[in-house]
Amino acid sequence: MAYEDSNGAPRGSASLMANPGYGKRLAPGQAPRRKGDFAHLAPREAAIAALIDALPEGAAMDAKTLARLSPDYGQAACRTALNRLHTAGHLRRFRERAQAEDGGMRWVTHTYFSRTARDDGWWERFWAGDVVEGRAPVPPPPAPAARPARSRAYTALAGLTRADDRLALSAADCAALEPLAAEWFARGAGEAQLVTALTAGLPPQVHAPAALMRIRLVEKLPPEREPEPETRRVPLRIMECAVCGVPGRPEALPGGMCRDCRGEPRAPEPGALTAAEVRARVAGLRAAVRADERART
Repeated sequence: MAYEDSNGAPRGSASLMANPGYGKRLAPGQAPRRKGDFAHLAPREAAIAALIDALPEGAAMDAKTLARLSPDYGQAACRTALNRLHTAGHLRRFRERAQAEDGGMRWVTHTYFSRTARDDGWWERFWAGDVVEGRAPVPPPPAPAARPARSRAYTALAGLTRADDRLALSAADCAALEPLAAEWFARGAGEAQLVTALTAGLPPQVHAPAALMRIRLVEKLPPEREPEPETRRVPLRIMECAVCGVPGRPEALPGGMCRDCRGEPRAPEPGALTAAEVRARVAGLRAAVRADERART
């Protein structure tokens, strides 16, 4: 009987844990386990996927280990099922840098399992660090509606009266001036710079504080900052072929497999001779050798 979905780990799985730092990792954004998660797969692959799903984090999940846990499939069948789960988007293998016990760094191999089938684009975003790691957040219970949070710009304007009591703005004044103050923060100004610019050198009497603040927010607006060069941190993570383990970028390993393991022919090298051209050149060389021998005799 094939292994069925279960909320508990397989019996004896505690003794099947991988070496510390290795083994199964749950891909981020997982929905709760439910019946029929793997109904789209063939029966063998669905059984192996359910078995992997029940394994705890950090468990070994190679073909040998899975065969020990599965009542119906041996190592060869488990190895084939793992390859097909890669192709279906449920598995990817990554080589990642992790801290060793001595404080140094070492490379470890993690196999990420996704209960939800992911396409190559999702795995590439995960490789690049564009997918937040961790389980899908559980929505909090409904709570009474809270007062909407005030923006940084609104809060700064409402606090002007603490710097100078002549600048007591109403709620409507703060809301009307909020976009102008927000532009200051967008250009890199801080609260202290904004308050100083709005309160320095005030006249002895301020009859219309909102109008005066609007003038100062516009006339003293700092210049736009030069855009900072875009930098993108690529995590120390390398995808591996599911079959042969050769490392490569995600776009070179569609379905988690390299070109050779997918059985695709390699593109000929630039300037390389075809088989027919090689045979023709060999025949020409042989003919030249025979002609030279005849000429010497």
